[in-house]
Amino acid sequence: MNEPFITPEWVHDAVFYQIFPDRFAMSGRVRKPNNLEPWDSKPTPLGYKGGDLLGIVEKLDYLQDLGINAIYLNPIFQSASNHRYHTHDYFKVDPLLGGDAALKELLAAAHQRDIRVILDGVFNHASRGFFQFNDILENGAASPYVDWFDIRGYPLNPYHGEPNYRCWWNLAALPEFNTDNPQVRDYIFSVARYWVDMGIDGWRLDVPFCIEDDAFWQQFREIVKSANPNAYITGEIPMDASRWLSGDQFDGVMNYLLTYGVWLYFGGDAVNQSLFGHWLSHAPDLQIKSVEDFSHYIQKLLTLYPRQAVLAQMNLLDSHDTARYLSILQGRKDLFLLSVLFLMTYPGAPSVYYGDEIGLDGENDPDCRKAFPWDSSAWDLEILAFYQQCISIRKQHPALRTGEFTVLWAKDDVLIYRSKSDEETVITAINRSDSTRRVELKVDDDFQDGTVLNESFRRNLTKVTNGVLLVELPPFRGALFFKE
Repeated sequence: MNEPFITPEWVHDAVFYQIFPDRFAMSGRVRKPNNLEPWDSKPTPLGYKGGDLLGIVEKLDYLQDLGINAIYLNPIFQSASNHRYHTHDYFKVDPLLGGDAALKELLAAAHQRDIRVILDGVFNHASRGFFQFNDILENGAASPYVDWFDIRGYPLNPYHGEPNYRCWWNLAALPEFNTDNPQVRDYIFSVARYWVDMGIDGWRLDVPFCIEDDAFWQQFREIVKSANPNAYITGEIPMDASRWLSGDQFDGVMNYLLTYGVWLYFGGDAVNQSLFGHWLSHAPDLQIKSVEDFSHYIQKLLTLYPRQAVLAQMNLLDSHDTARYLSILQGRKDLFLLSVLFLMTYPGAPSVYYGDEIGLDGENDPDCRKAFPWDSSAWDLEILAFYQQCISIRKQHPALRTGEFTVLWAKDDVLIYRSKSDEETVITAINRSDSTRRVELKVDDDFQDGTVLNESFRRNLTKVTNGVLLVELPPFRGALFFKE
């Protein structure tokens, strides 16, 4: 008999913060080599800035003040790349990041503050420096590890000429595992269990759709959940993820389908579409030209997956793989803040890409991976305060996290929706137009006449009269209405 699909409750209440470890914070306690790029210089594809895990420990006060209660770390294992998607040793934290001891300190310090930590699992491909692949480079057809990969000729061409082994996107630096090999599967599963046993709170899986074997991910789930039933498993799936979210593989995914809708609707004519890259190719038929289109789309997304998966989605505006959202919007802060408000009031776990909350911009890789500027004079304090307020409101109102989501109004670039639980109702209103909008909203099913509601942001009190809530919004502004 199949077990019921249950996702970790802590994820339903999570606000994630995605950290690219080389670029967030540097601790003086981690000894560094000499040839690092200046922290505030423009990022390059190959250069290192020197961020580390102890730097994150030293900034936990900042994250806690922001309201973060979960951290997603881009890869941290030993690697010869600043992004560490070229793994050399899956059982060793990169010494540049502080090694295993730094991860243990980060986990202890984060958990003491009730902050969870998930790691990036890169299990589709390794690197030229991965021991078993390196053995093939040295010994050719005599290597005992030739069946760990898909080798198509000798000697290998790891640096020059056409790669003669299967590799991700035909990049010679990223040889793909042969996951049909039971030894490879056992190796990957042992990695997954090892770090959960060490104390991490789950895995974000890199390009898991490239391993086209449901049984692999079913077994992966069994291994992880046997180590910790509350461990979170999410995948980088840039398209419809129904195949992986039926209850036997992942808990959620990085919700890029939602991201595309936000880009198209809130961005509208203001977006720099050249920064979309390949992303919209994963949803080629997506057309969002009005608030009615957007309303239909976001409601459809909530029916695409089981309810438990919906609550465990990792919702995002951008990531290390996209241009930063503020740059996609060509600096339109008003549209950016409206999008943040939507993100923080939509079902699923919102994820903040490091620096977005202070107005960090950046075009496509490597520009989207700038070092965090710790001089607060470089911060947009209005954006930071808005993030803090939205996260605080989300935490104060469970209905925004796990309540039933219903669109009440979608017309004239005004979107109004209700988040309703057994205990409370919260109404969110967003005006994406350049004119003040007034809506007389029928709410007698939710609030009795005379009910006084708090209108957030402007701190106004408004009363329900004759079953109607008067919603008046300035251009490009939003509000939440709730009982105190």
